[in-house]
Amino acid sequence: MSSFSAAASSGWKLRRRCEWRGIGFVHDGAGPGEEVDPAAHDLFYIGGGQDRDQRAVAADMVASKREAIASAAGDGAALLAVCGGYQLLGHSYQLGEEKLPGLGIADIETVRELGPRLIGNVTIEAELGGAPRLIAGFENHGGRTYLGPAAQPLGKVVSGHGNNVRDGFDGVHRDNVIGTYLHGPLLPKNAWLADHLIALALERRYGTRPDLEPLPDQLETAAHESARRAAEA
Repeated sequence: MSSFSAAASSGWKLRRRCEWRGIGFVHDGAGPGEEVDPAAHDLFYIGGGQDRDQRAVAADMVASKREAIASAAGDGAALLAVCGGYQLLGHSYQLGEEKLPGLGIADIETVRELGPRLIGNVTIEAELGGAPRLIAGFENHGGRTYLGPAAQPLGKVVSGHGNNVRDGFDGVHRDNVIGTYLHGPLLPKNAWLADHLIALALERRYGTRPDLEPLPDQLETAAHESARRAAEA
């Protein structure tokens, strides 16, 4: 039996897909002021929240967790950051009139511009270690994120807004680090992406990429197709 450890937010979907395959899964979290052991975890998840929560989380992440998360990512750990967590990966981002420091893991900046919040169903085409595949979800963000010269997007927007409406991309992708505005929820609607993260985590733990046993994903496939249709409507 293989196993790996995942830190932060809810790992329900990842846990279940591991358990169905007989893969051990340890879930952990790091609260305010708590440090993170970069060697103890193979998959990190950073979610988002309302502006008040984002301010508190941003300050804590920079003060007590930035170096450990950057070290883990540099050592091959998988990292998925969604919405506000995605914004936090960059150098800085704006909340109202404030400019908050980010983790500096990705070459991105998030700013506030005139215009409405970017809300709606979205589909992007992403290439993660194979042929391009579609990721479907929902976005709801006021910030506009721009990629720096050292950043590569996660995918090309097929339907929806993405990073900033202008450049036609969503998210950022570097090595095993993935940031995206798509949620709604992301992994139940894109089971292949959950499996991709699991494989990355196991590769970091054991040194080789496993061939994961296929699962009967009829419900997951239906959820993905429904999300794609909603984005195209």
